[in-house]
Order: sequence, then structure tokens, then C-alpha cells
Amino acid sequence: MISLNKLNPEQKKAAKTIEGPLLILAGAGSGKTGTITCRIAHMVENLGIPGKSILGVSFTNKAATEMKERVKGLLGHQKSKHITLCTFHSLGIKILKNEIEKLGYYKNFTIYDTGDQIALVREALRNFRSSKQFDFKQVLSKIGYLKNSGVSAEEFGNSQFFDPEDAYDDATEYTYRYYQEKLKFFNAIDFDDILFLTLKLFKQNPDLAGVYSEKYRYIMIDEYQDTNPLQFQIVMQLTSRHQNLCVVGDDDQSIYSFRGADIRNILDFEKKFPNATIIKLEQNYRSTMPILALANAVIKESKHRREKTLWSQQESDVMPLLWSMADPDHESQILAEEIARYQSEGKSLSDVAVLYRSHNLNGPLEDQLRIMQIPYKIVGGQKFYEKKEVKDLMSYLFVILNTWDELSLRRILNVPSRGIGPSTLQKYLEKSKEMKLSLFQTLEKYPALDPKRTHLISSFCSLIRSFQRSFRQNTLDSSLKELVEKINYNSFIEKQYEKTPKQIERRKNDVLNFIESAQRFSKRGLEDGNLKNFVEKLLLQDSQSNKESPEEEESKPVNEVSLMTLHSSKGLEFDIVYLIGIEEETLPHKKIIQEGGDINEERRLCYVGITRARKKLIMTFCKERVLYGKKKPRFPSRFISPLKETKLYVEQDRTTFGHLNEEEAENYKKDFFSNLLKDL
Repeated sequence: MISLNKLNPEQKKAAKTIEGPLLILAGAGSGKTGTITCRIAHMVENLGIPGKSILGVSFTNKAATEMKERVKGLLGHQKSKHITLCTFHSLGIKILKNEIEKLGYYKNFTIYDTGDQIALVREALRNFRSSKQFDFKQVLSKIGYLKNSGVSAEEFGNSQFFDPEDAYDDATEYTYRYYQEKLKFFNAIDFDDILFLTLKLFKQNPDLAGVYSEKYRYIMIDEYQDTNPLQFQIVMQLTSRHQNLCVVGDDDQSIYSFRGADIRNILDFEKKFPNATIIKLEQNYRSTMPILALANAVIKESKHRREKTLWSQQESDVMPLLWSMADPDHESQILAEEIARYQSEGKSLSDVAVLYRSHNLNGPLEDQLRIMQIPYKIVGGQKFYEKKEVKDLMSYLFVILNTWDELSLRRILNVPSRGIGPSTLQKYLEKSKEMKLSLFQTLEKYPALDPKRTHLISSFCSLIRSFQRSFRQNTLDSSLKELVEKINYNSFIEKQYEKTPKQIERRKNDVLNFIESAQRFSKRGLEDGNLKNFVEKLLLQDSQSNKESPEEEESKPVNEVSLMTLHSSKGLEFDIVYLIGIEEETLPHKKIIQEGGDINEERRLCYVGITRARKKLIMTFCKERVLYGKKKPRFPSRFISPLKETKLYVEQDRTTFGHLNEEEAENYKKDFFSNLLKDL
């Protein structure tokens, strides 16, 4: 039997509520992961519910992995192995792999990444007859928005999203159609298609939706406040045969509207499920009570929220601080000194984070940390699988998997250089169009189209075919290593970067890391650790994550200060948090103020930042910053201005007083504190 005695009363109630719709309102740090994993274990071990009928969906691979490990720890491998715990997109891929032929695709489809998408959109815009120039990123963003709103290329022109007076919408309508036709011809989909096509599949095949609803009789959705309209509709399809839906989330932490997240999904849960049970988890196990008191005071002013108040048994006399700084240079100097002092006490820098609204605030701090030789990392850097060398090798893998993938084929046709240049490629593209064949079919069928390149073309096609056999018969890593050697890729790197030896070493290491990640993945065996599953894993890495390699989740914590945006910080926690730039036109952001955007979401961002701190929270604002080359005065954010009356934090001027004697410094602080209160 699984004991629920370690859960608090509300957590226990949530774990025991199994039948019917359930909304668990889980405040920051309230132990929601422990609650839902105990709930799953209770269902299987105590109630005898088959694991194969349980589906748990989260938003990140990291969260899904953590859930799997916790459930496995409670139930053991044998009883937990049939439970499906995954991300929305992993679930979509799982369904499409079995059913996509019903939509006219082949099962060996490719998933295009951002670079491939941009190439197609640029191609479409070149063919769109207009004297106006269009930003391809804006067009691609609109296509992604439409897909996440459930609007197809055929529907867009007659939808509420289309403005006939808007030239961009005209261009987008043409591009969207062109883009989707090309994707289908290449037997490829993009990241947004994963859920878009899953919903399309269910809508066109209601009986199939019923099959999956019967298969997953008990469904749990984590971070429900982050669901978009498309994900909500998929959830509705999966619950078409039952209402055993448990959603877990916190409307106070809904901060991803720019990705399409719709807070109404959690606020209006009872409207869709009138007989829903609602349970609030308000006891916080992360932060001290003074930090939570501040968080509660900030978020209570938010409109359109569900009432809840975080509390903790962790009392502390360490109050949250607000530091006033003269300017960003002063701010970075003080922060770096504080962090250096913490490090000198023998404490780990991995316990420290600096959070900000946008990356443009971290430049002076980075400079100061480098000067003082304090190790740090910026969360949100380039993803491992977006690096050129990795993308080259992945393109080879894409073509080996799916020879219809024209974009990947065009990328590798002359990489490394094999004498097949643009003019030769153009001949084959024209022939491909004429014969209505894929580019690879044309290369294979007409190697003598360019007589001087016949041998080169035949050799390339033979290379692809030989590695199709190799990846079927041999381990993933051995075939990949053989491919790298066969195409002399490391020699190609040496020639490209012969004038920059450090680049050669770094890029070769990227290749080696890629092979090593394949080696770790291949330990699953030939059936699960195969090429297709490996490529899918890389393409489905979290868009929010900061992976320098695909396996970073398995690495040990590094002794570095973490610098990140408030959006990137969600789900993380640190002993000490420095929340910088708590100023009007920074938080809330100037663009949100000027364009009449959702100030409440900016307030929720502030709340998320505050609740990342376990023991100590220090907020800063500057009296002036240089904006567009000119010094501009800055003022404390409206989110903290009213809080002087609550006495939840200490306001303190952090000016360096080295040039003042003790009496002058004390008078300066008193005058400044008085002026600060007037400003607030």
C-alpha cells in the first residue's frame, strides 16, 4: 500500500479525489509534484487502476522526467512502466507516429526546426508578387500563432484573424498555403504541426478520438494555466468518453501569453466542467514567511485571479530588501561584491540567481562578474542542436530517415564540399519539378543530368542508401561515428576554421558530444534507441531550457551564478535571488504600458520572480539608466510602490560611501530614504 500520511490535509484530499473533474490550484512551492505523483501511485497500488489507462502531461521534458522518476521510486519499474508521462508534444508525436497516414503523410515524417521553417517562408515570400518587403520572422510567427489557435491555411482567409486591409495578412495567407503544401510534399511537419495535426486527426476521425479517450481513462495535466486553445481542444477530445480529468496549475503564475497560453482555461474550468472539485494548495515549502508576505501583497492587486494566500511554517528575521542604485554600473558593482562575499564564505554560487525582465539589463553585471572572476552562466543560450555542426549531422540523419526532406538534402548535398555546387543543384531542382519527383529521387534516377558530376551524384546517393542499412543493422552511435568518418567531417572543420584553432577544437567537441549523446541513447537497445527516436528526442527539447548538450539534464550542478530572465526562472528556486530592474517601463515593460497590454501578466512575472527565493530576496532599482544614448531618470515599479505601508521589506540605499566620512554618509542615507518614501 502507498501511504499518503506525509501529505498535508489538502494534498491528501487531492490525491484521493480520483473520479470526475478536479482542479488543483497549486501555489508556488506548494509541493504539487509530490502530490500528483502520490496520486498516481495511490491510483495504481491502492485502487488497482491499470497503469496503461493513466496519462500525465506536463510542459517540459525536465518536468516529465522528474515525474517519471518519482513515480518509479514509489511504484518500482514494473508497475510504473506502462504509465504514460510525457509532454503535450511527445504525446502528439506518439499519436501521429501511429495515425498520421490518415492525414495523407507517411509515418517516417521529419520535424522541421526554425531554420528549416525560415528557409521555406523566405522561398514563399520570394514567390509572392508584391512590391512590399515583408519580415519573414513576423510571417512565420503569425503562422505559428494561427496553428496554435487551431486555424488552418484554408481557413485563415475567412477567419476572425484575417484583416483584408492588412498587407501582412495577404502575404501570410499566401505563405501559409505555400508553406503547408511544401511541408506535405517533403513529408515533413513543423513543431506547431505536432499538436495542430493531432487535433485535426481527432476532429476528422471522432471514433479515433474515442479510442484514445477510452485508452486514457484517467488524465492529469500539469501547469494547466499555460495551455493554449489548441491544447485545450485536444484535452476535450481526450475526455470525450469520460470526465476523469485532473488539472494542476496556478493562475498567479500564468506568464506565457506571448506563446499563446490562455489563462481563461484555468479561470473558467468550472464552466467547462460544472461538477468539478476545486482544491487549493496554499502551504509553501520553499520560501520563508517574509518572502511569501511580500509575494502575497504584490499578487493580491492582480485582477481576474482565484483567491489564495501562500503561507509557510518557515519563519525568518531576514526581510526582503529593496536597494536603490545610482545607475547600472553602481548596481552591478554592488551585486558583484555581495556575490563575491558569499563565495568567500565557502558557499556554492549555484544557490544564487540574478533575475531580470529582459537580457538587455545584464550587460554591466556580466562585465563586473568577469572583472572579479566570478563564474556565471546565462540561462537561455544557443541550444546544442542549433549549432552548425550538429545541424549538419542532423540533416544527414533526416535525409537517411526521410529522403523526401528537401531542405535537409539541400543543406548536406555539398557539405562537406564534394563538387556539387548551386548550378548543379538548380538543374536537379528544375528536373524534379518537371518530373514531379522528390529531389533525391531525381538525383538517384538521373545522375548523368550534369555529365561532369555523374560520379559525384551517384556516390552521394549510394552513401545515403548505405547508411540507411547501417542504422537499421548497427547501433546508433557506431553508425553515426562511421558517418562522421566516412564524410571526413572533422577534416572539413579543420579547413573551415584553419585560422582560428580554438574554433576547431570547440566545434570538434560539439561533434564528439553529439556522438556521445547518441551513445547514451543507444543503450536503450536497437528497438527503442534507434535513429528515429533519437532525432525526435533532440527536436522535442524544451524551448525554455538552457541545454548546452542534449544530456544536460543528467549533469551535476555547476558552481556558477545563474543569470536569467523572469520567464526562464519559472519552475526554479534558489537560496538567494537578486531581482534587478524593479522599475517603471522595465517591470512592467514599456511596450506593455504604451500598447495597453496586460499589466496583470507583468505583475504575475514579478510574483514569479519573488517566489523563486528560498531564504533571501534582494530587489534593486536604478535612479537613472542610459536609454538610446541618453540618461533617463527611473522610478520604482508600481508593483512595489504601495508596499511601503505593509512594512514587508526594508528600503536601503546602497550607494558606495568610500568618499564620505561616517557622518556625511549617515546624513546622505537619511536624506535619500526620505526622498525615496516620497517617490513611492
